[in-house]
Amino acid sequence: MDEFGDRIEKLYKNYEILSDAKEKIAEHEAEYKEILDAVKGSAKEKRLASQFIGKFFKHFPSLADHAIDCQLDLCEDEDTQIRRQAIKDLPLLCRDTTEHTPRIGDILAQLLITEDAAELLQVHQSLLTLAKYDAVGTLTGIFSQIVAGDETTRFRSFQFINNKLMKMEPEILTKAVEDFIIAEVKKITLDVTADEFHQCMSILNQTKLSKTLPGHVELVTIAAEQADLESDPGALASDDENVERFIQCSTEAMPYFSSQVESTQFVKFMCEKFLRPNVWNLIGATDDQHQTQLRLLKVFAEMCAFCGTLEKPSEKVEAIYDVLLEYMPLPPLDADMNETPSFQFSHAECLLYALHILGKQAVEFLTFPEDPAKLKDFRSRLQYLARGTQGYIKKLQEAVKGKTAEEMKSEENQIKATALKTTSNISTLIRDLFHSPPSFKSVVHLSWVVPKEKKVQQKAEEATKSGTKRHAPITFDSNGKSTGDSNGSKQPKPSPTGSQKMYTPPSGKYSGKLQNNYQSFTSYTPHSHLRFRFPEFVLHSSSISAKLTSHQPSKPPNPSIEQRRAAANWINPSFRGV
Repeated sequence: MDEFGDRIEKLYKNYEILSDAKEKIAEHEAEYKEILDAVKGSAKEKRLASQFIGKFFKHFPSLADHAIDCQLDLCEDEDTQIRRQAIKDLPLLCRDTTEHTPRIGDILAQLLITEDAAELLQVHQSLLTLAKYDAVGTLTGIFSQIVAGDETTRFRSFQFINNKLMKMEPEILTKAVEDFIIAEVKKITLDVTADEFHQCMSILNQTKLSKTLPGHVELVTIAAEQADLESDPGALASDDENVERFIQCSTEAMPYFSSQVESTQFVKFMCEKFLRPNVWNLIGATDDQHQTQLRLLKVFAEMCAFCGTLEKPSEKVEAIYDVLLEYMPLPPLDADMNETPSFQFSHAECLLYALHILGKQAVEFLTFPEDPAKLKDFRSRLQYLARGTQGYIKKLQEAVKGKTAEEMKSEENQIKATALKTTSNISTLIRDLFHSPPSFKSVVHLSWVVPKEKKVQQKAEEATKSGTKRHAPITFDSNGKSTGDSNGSKQPKPSPTGSQKMYTPPSGKYSGKLQNNYQSFTSYTPHSHLRFRFPEFVLHSSSISAKLTSHQPSKPPNPSIEQRRAAANWINPSFRGV
């Protein structure tokens, strides 16, 4: 037998000696050392050593560190098969004792950066196996890499906990384990990027916090702290990072708002910081301004439904009103009254909705008791906007009328239904605001908010019904009062859990490249274009006729983790490396 065969034979012999030694196994340290030395041998020796090291590991505590180092050498071997074998056998070191679980968890977390799909799968399986032996110890190791690891390791560790570990059975994820996860994630949120914050909130959403009212309060508090709502950025509020931070943090908090968990602090910040005249027109100025402003208005409108009592509500309503005027121009004096006016309907829907919801707290402001001219101006703008919506409502009604449920499943018809919903909402809101004093009885369901379990067939039926509904035009009588129909459609209050799925991990620059994370139908301008999502579509029109055509936007290249983090450090001034 050659030398190679002798070494293999020796390994098997050492294995037999250790297996048969039973309670006297500690006396055979020399044989175990020979197994450890085999990690420097041939490929077959390495594979055998990987299996044998873990089998007898617990019996030689004095050699524990050396044994772990030997196993790590195998995990870094040039041979892919040897690496996978070593990674598979790593959890064996903790099968009978959990003393070294945090260290092994840390090691496996570092191995998450592998680009080999099969090897990555093995790392995942080994981490899950390790968690079955000692979940808290495993998590301790993973979180140590989230805190101190490089960017790729940090991000993939977040992903593993969120997508893999949190899906384990309750027998593993006990109350003690869940409490540990919550405590660690809350500490980590003091130093995260945008997509890491999303991962943190997604992890917390899978814990008990998402199932109780006190938990919802805690989750909203975390989002509020990340949004830094106590700060006063002044004119700097328009900076891309400040705007994106508010949008994303608000989005993460949205599912937990309710009548008992109010969004008041977010609404207050929006009115006081972003809707100021010297700030609003600067928001998104360096990128796609209309898109950025609309994304901000959409999250604001949804939050208004859960706003509690505001301090100095008239000031907040006035801030909304001032911005709304930009989207409700006065009718031109010399215009052909038969021409269809041009508006950005999506922006108008958001602001009218916010004014309608919060206006209940400042009814007197909207009556302008000390300035009749201002009241006349407001009504004139509302009437002009109403004319704009009527033309589109009529065309969209015709487009969906008579469509079967199967036909309404098409993306084009779903887009038309959404557009009809937008214009119908605006018409309903205008009718309420035309009352003297304004009425706030109608409850509208924001056009982009989709109920959680709403079926496609139900969407089709509702769209068809709305297509047959007639809306009386709004005009003035001799006393300056509205003569339009005052009965707004009654619809369910928007629910945060029914909103669109939001905030997939960003793939572009944080300060302005996240339009698809949280939006549905992004702009509606009769004489320019209208964007939707699922996927993105554009509505072009040169007259009252609406023609829908698909649009496939170019996808930006994915940046590196380093570029992503460099562009996204927004949560706390005490970031590592900043």
